[in-house]
Amino acid sequence: MVAELSTSINIKEPRWDQSTFVGRAKHFFTVTDPRNVLLTNEQLAHAHKVITDYRKGIVSPGLTEDELWRAKYVFDSAFHPDTGEKMILIGRMSAQVPMNMTITGCMMTFYKTTPAVLFWQWINQSFNAIVNYTNRSGDAPITVSQLGTAYVSATTGAVVTALGLNALTKHVSPLIGRFVPFAAVAAANCINIPLMRQRELQHGIPVTDENDNRLGESTKAAQQAISQVVVSRILMASPGMAIPPFLMNHLEKKAFLKVGVLVFATPLCCALFPQKSSMSVSRLEPELQEKIRASHPGVERVFFNKGL
Repeated sequence: MVAELSTSINIKEPRWDQSTFVGRAKHFFTVTDPRNVLLTNEQLAHAHKVITDYRKGIVSPGLTEDELWRAKYVFDSAFHPDTGEKMILIGRMSAQVPMNMTITGCMMTFYKTTPAVLFWQWINQSFNAIVNYTNRSGDAPITVSQLGTAYVSATTGAVVTALGLNALTKHVSPLIGRFVPFAAVAAANCINIPLMRQRELQHGIPVTDENDNRLGESTKAAQQAISQVVVSRILMASPGMAIPPFLMNHLEKKAFLKVGVLVFATPLCCALFPQKSSMSVSRLEPELQEKIRASHPGVERVFFNKGL
């Protein structure tokens, strides 16, 4: 007779050590696995039930530890960590590889004419807006007005950058011209992500102690979280859009190159910073520092979900 699975496994945290880059990489290779986008609603509902029951101390009959961890990663790939909502399919990190593969390939192929630049930057920023909203930090709602502002501003920034660089590179080698899409994407990320998450910058994101007890909301934590996400997103695009220009003129037909780059770039760049980020209490807003020191005098660091 198989013994019932213990209820002491900590599924609030990833399976691998998140203090190391290798541990974070293993975690994000699982979360961003493109096969997760093929999961049915029934499979997602089953994983949701397994995890919610387990958190209540209820173990599904015959459940093994490997099955529990598989359910956790299916759950994490589809449900927002703060709100618990099912995330928009193309906004999930598991959709990054197939979506970015298509969009990046088109931006690198159709970058020479103004209509093509306008169209593909619009497509890219529409996709980015969905991803940034889906993977925001915290549980506070964002208004339609804020969504619209972020979307229009990021699209405008990307298009202006791309068109401006196109104009400057008309009389230089095609090799340099191929960097235009990457520069436009980098500029758009610097605009899109902070604007899409502007409510966090205005009102803060939840910060907790190491035991997940909520201590308050911090705009300083939001600034650190968003900065880390911007860096990760730019680097995520760089292998597929910046490095290939040195090879593209000789490898135009090697589509597998872009696929391989994206498969590895997405999880490795997500792994640059811990998902559960932290900062010293002394770096928080003065009023929040006072509140924490009064109610939790032993707390020296706070923790927060940085988003993706």
